[in-house]
Amino acid sequence: MWWIYAILAAIFASLTAIFAKLGVWNINSNLATAIRTIVILIMVWAIVLIRGEAKGMGSLSRQNVVFLVASGMATGLSWLFYFKALQMGKVSLVAPVDKLSVALTIILSVLFLGETLTLKAAIGALLIVAGTIVLISN
Repeated sequence: MWWIYAILAAIFASLTAIFAKLGVWNINSNLATAIRTIVILIMVWAIVLIRGEAKGMGSLSRQNVVFLVASGMATGLSWLFYFKALQMGKVSLVAPVDKLSVALTIILSVLFLGETLTLKAAIGALLIVAGTIVLISN
């Protein structure tokens, strides 16, 4: 069932790139990111509140908070750089290069989470890296 959510995430990430490219036209990319972030904040909190999931806040550990804050900061930086790249480059190049994060995540999951690197994952990561190199080379 997880793969259905992953495919939906990919579909909406694709739409994000297209809509973002149109949205950063003639405005500051940081302002565009801030506007997008407000929309996300309102939408996600509305879902949490409607579903009654806010009561889980009391069970957060210090580790939960530290790593969720770190993840939020990484997300914010990623979005700021992504929107700037979209503003300056072609979406058909920026979005695929951004997906280099998949290969990096595979490597980091092995190094920091102790996950097993399968041959299939290694080949996939290498293909992503190779594709990125092809896209950014002149």
